[in-house]
Formats: sequence, C-alpha cells, structure tokens
Amino acid sequence: MCGIAGIIGQTPGVRSEDVDRMVGALVHRGPDGVGQYANRYLAFGMRRLSIIDLAGGDQPLFNEDGSLALIANGEIYNYVELRRELLDRGHRFRTHSDCEVILHLYEEYQLGCLERLRGMFAFALWDEKRRRLLLARDRMGEKPLYLAESADELVFSSELKSILKSGRVRFQLDPPAIDSYFHYGYVPEPQTPLVGVRKLPAGHYLTAHLETAEADGAPALRIEQRCYWRMEDAPPVAGSPAELIRAELETISRMIVRADVPVGVALSGGLDSSAVAALANQASPGKIEAFSVGYDGQERNDERALAREFADYLRIPLHDVVLRTDEVVSGFPELIRGQDDPIADIAGSGYLAVMRLARAHGVPVILQGHGGDELCWGYHWARQAVIQSRHKFERQAQGTPALRDYLTFHRPRRLSGGTLLRWIHDLGGLRSSIDHYRRDRSSPAERLVFYDLSPDFRQAQQRMSSHYTPGFIEALDGEDPADLFTIGEGGGAQFDAAALEVEITRLLCATYLLENGIAQGDRLSMAASVELRLPLVDYRLVELMIGLRKSSPDSARGPKHRLREALAGVLPTWVLARPKRGFTPPVRQWHQALFKAYGGQIRDGYLVEAGILAPAGASDLARGAFPFGVTAPLSFKALVLEQWCRNLQA
Repeated sequence: MCGIAGIIGQTPGVRSEDVDRMVGALVHRGPDGVGQYANRYLAFGMRRLSIIDLAGGDQPLFNEDGSLALIANGEIYNYVELRRELLDRGHRFRTHSDCEVILHLYEEYQLGCLERLRGMFAFALWDEKRRRLLLARDRMGEKPLYLAESADELVFSSELKSILKSGRVRFQLDPPAIDSYFHYGYVPEPQTPLVGVRKLPAGHYLTAHLETAEADGAPALRIEQRCYWRMEDAPPVAGSPAELIRAELETISRMIVRADVPVGVALSGGLDSSAVAALANQASPGKIEAFSVGYDGQERNDERALAREFADYLRIPLHDVVLRTDEVVSGFPELIRGQDDPIADIAGSGYLAVMRLARAHGVPVILQGHGGDELCWGYHWARQAVIQSRHKFERQAQGTPALRDYLTFHRPRRLSGGTLLRWIHDLGGLRSSIDHYRRDRSSPAERLVFYDLSPDFRQAQQRMSSHYTPGFIEALDGEDPADLFTIGEGGGAQFDAAALEVEITRLLCATYLLENGIAQGDRLSMAASVELRLPLVDYRLVELMIGLRKSSPDSARGPKHRLREALAGVLPTWVLARPKRGFTPPVRQWHQALFKAYGGQIRDGYLVEAGILAPAGASDLARGAFPFGVTAPLSFKALVLEQWCRNLQA
C-alpha cells in the first residue's frame, strides 16, 4: 500500500524536486519508506506502507534486466497464485512483494496483464524499450489516480492535494463539478472539483508514449485511454446463487487476509461487517481483531453492543472508541483535509476514529463491509429506482400517463419514530405519488429514475440555483447533474427486467459506492496510515452477482436476499435476522455544533469570493438549516466545500 506520483513530459529535464514535493504530500499514505525513479523525460516516486515483504518490498520495483520500473499503490490478492505460475514460466523474482507480479505479467501479456490481476491497485509502469508509461486503475476503483494533462506533459498522483504540489495546476473550481457536488454530496468521476484535473476512471488504463516525431529527435507525447473492464459485461450465470456466492466469498476471504502484519475488521454488528469478520476469522483463525466506534451519550446510535456480542461469538478481541461531539468539531478541518475530495458525509468522523484506533493498536490493515448494500439491494431507494424506472417506461409506452396511474396509499413500513414521521409527512404516499407524476411528465423520456429519489438531490434541484451567482449559473452552460443517469437513444425500450437491474446496480456502484463509500474509506484509512480492504467489492464476486442477476432478476426478493442465503451457516440466525441499520452517528447534534463553530465561514468565505455563492445565498446557508427528511442538507454541503477550499490552499 502506497501513495504514488509522477510527471512525464516531452521536454527534457523533468524536475525531480517537483515530484519530491508531490510525494511529500503523501507521507500519510506511506510512512515506512520512500522511493523514486527518473530519466530524461520522466520522474515518479512513492511512499510505502509496508504490508507484504516488509524488508524487501521497497519500490520502485524492476524486472530482471531493469527495462521495466514500477511503482504501485494497493494489494494484488492473487499474487501467490500468479507468482507460482510465473516462476514455472522461468521468471526470476527479486522480492516477495505482491506487486512484483505486475512486472512479470506485463512481460508475458503486455497490456493484457490487467486481466490477470485480482485486487485493488493504481500503478505506474515505465517500459524503457517502448518508451511508454502505463497507468492503470483497478476495476472497482478502490485505489485512486488523479491526472492533470497538458499538450506536452502528464502529471499523476494518488491524491488531489499532491497534484497541486506539482506547481502545474492552479486552484480553480470547475462550475459543473461544483454543481454536481451540491446535488450528490461528492463529485462523480471522472470529474474533480478543479479545472484541469480529472480522475482515471475505474477499470481503465492510460498509456503515455514518447514518440520521435520531429527531425531534431524531440519526442512527442501521445496519450491514449481505454476501458478494460465493465461489470455489465459479465456473462449470465446459472446455478444455485447461495452455493456460488458462498464459494466466491470464501475464496476472496482466503486471499484478502494475506499480510505480514496484523489484520483487523471494522465491526458494527450488521450483516455485511459480520460476514466479513466471520469469513476472515475462518480464513485466518486466531489472528483477526475487531474495531468499533460509539458516541458519547447516544445509546440509540451506538453499535458497540452489537459488535461486542458478535466479537464474543467469534472469540476475537474487540477494541472500541467513544467519539465525543467536541472531538468531531475540533477535528473537522483535519477530517476534510484527509478526505482529499469534498465529501459531504458527516459520518466520516466515525470512519476516521476507527482507523486511528486500529493504527494505535498496531493493526495497519482493516477489512470493511462496503459494497454489500450496493450489490445486494440493501437500500430501499435503489429497489424503488428499479420499480419506478420500469413503471415510467411502461407508462410512456402506453401514451401520456395520467395522475390516477400514480396515486397510491400505503401503510408505514415500520413504526419507528423516523419512519413514522416520514410516512406522515408523505401523507401515506400521496405526496410522493404526485411528485412522481410531475417528475415523469417533465423529465426526459430517456432518463432513469435514480438519484432524483434522494431528498438531498431534489433539494439541490429545487433550491440551489437561488444560492448561486448569475455568473456561476451562466458558467454551468446548461449542464445537468441528472445527465449521469440519462441513458440516451432507445430509452427504456432497451431494458428488460434483468438489464434494468444491472443498470441500476452499475449506476449505484459508479456513484454512491465509489465516490462516497470507497473514496472516503481509502482517504480516511490512509490518513491514519491504515490499508483498507473491501472483500465485498472483489471483481469476481461483482461479476458473479451481475451474472446471476442477468439470469434471474432479484430486486423484488427484498434486501440482501441472496447474500443472506449464502451466509446461512456462516452467520448465526440472530445476525441474519437483524434488520438493516445504517451507520448512524448523532447527526443533528454534530451538525448544530459544527455550524456554531464554523458556519460563519460560509458567509464571507472562499465560495463567495470565487463568485459561486451569492452573498444572500451564503448568508442563508450559513444559518445551518437542516430540513426534515434530508441526510446531508445544502448547508452542510456548503460548509464542507468551504472548509475544503480553505484547507487545500493552505
């Protein structure tokens, strides 16, 4: 696990000191070592967090004749199997590092090496013979890679603040990206908040080739980017879902615990984290430790009792920490800096507290259950996206829909306080029925029902333009954040039931899972110098889920139906029967305290100076309003973005 950074250009003498500054901004990602490689046109470097081959795995890594140089961030989970295969083919290894297999696979398969890798990675590989730099990112985007490209130069790094240290990029907010941020609570890839910086998309690679194009021998820099994997391309799969999923979970669990350092698990007591803990403990008995977080004076939101009950069942040690409101407030600027991208998720403080707890106990690898909700219909709104998209397309096919086709009344799903209040506010479904009718009448025919089901997204659609300056609205040039889930020609006619479920799953993984769950998990774990591993987003498991869905749609079978069936016998029935419980810190208490401490920064801050927020709009947001029904209100999004702008320019 590392942080990587580099510059390649067609002008000789790429300055290593520029890369030094970039690498210096990544010390938290790799406190155990530093390395650099440079030639006339290229310089790249890395910071290392030692996880496998502690003594011999320093980077850059080289092949047998030194013609290939590699820096890599991540872990190759199937490196044992690949190493054995490559040794049989005559390759000689210099280290026991998992990442060295990348070099030898490249020698065998060139760009096809990516298809053999199972794990999380972002790497840079220099091929001296071909004068080619290969940048690649894993299929699900667990490891980040930012790019700043000009006519004669390419800059890359694991983090945005490192890109800024190159001196090649000016801090200038990109209007469409910022508008997307206020709608989603993060900036969907490949955009970043800054003009001139983008992300290499998940499942893609990029080659930067130095070609001799002029009579004097000066090279030209040719850059090409290609996709090498898409989850929706997974073939249909037949067979017993429970047996197939269980087998794949056990396979990845055996691989994902490989490390030369202690391994732990973030445990809440819910289904996903319990499954990860149980499978990891089964694969590595007696070696797994668990970590959990609680909240001072908030028993209703505290998951430590559930976590301890299950840790005792597995007979693994559990370490926990209590996060106080004053700690959330005092640590807010550091949290925002650690996130690297602006991510308006108030739960981030809890994630960071767990990672710091693990590091304090000498455990630099943590397993987490991200991905189960997104891949297995854990969110009610995602199941609704399938239903409402299908209804929208069916009604369109029948002609202009009428209001009577939408009106419904239903009983509350649960009698808990929040659920009951939302049911009352919705008048038992009548209010949302009318909203859905209006939405389908006004939205493009080719747009899926997706993120517009989120109250946060709808609040931004309805209100954010009144907070912007006229100049900022003009700079948006008509771009619409909802274009992300607009499917183009053919509309809903191209989707049968299975295809619609696959498309909703793909969108969910490419948005909320990737940019909130995975991105935040990576940045905050690395801010604590901890490696985060996510077994439930292993690409082979993802392909299996998609393949089964193509053969037999499953969204109507309820939340995590197939996952629960697969885990029968792995988890006790009292865990399998638990209702879903989200990561629930005392949100409103934290929100109020944060605005008391920092809310005034919005009123006359960077967002006003940059011409994004109008003074009246900024003053309104600075009051910290938290409307009923939303998770991350516009006021909190503005607070995070304001703090982020101040932090990254510091």
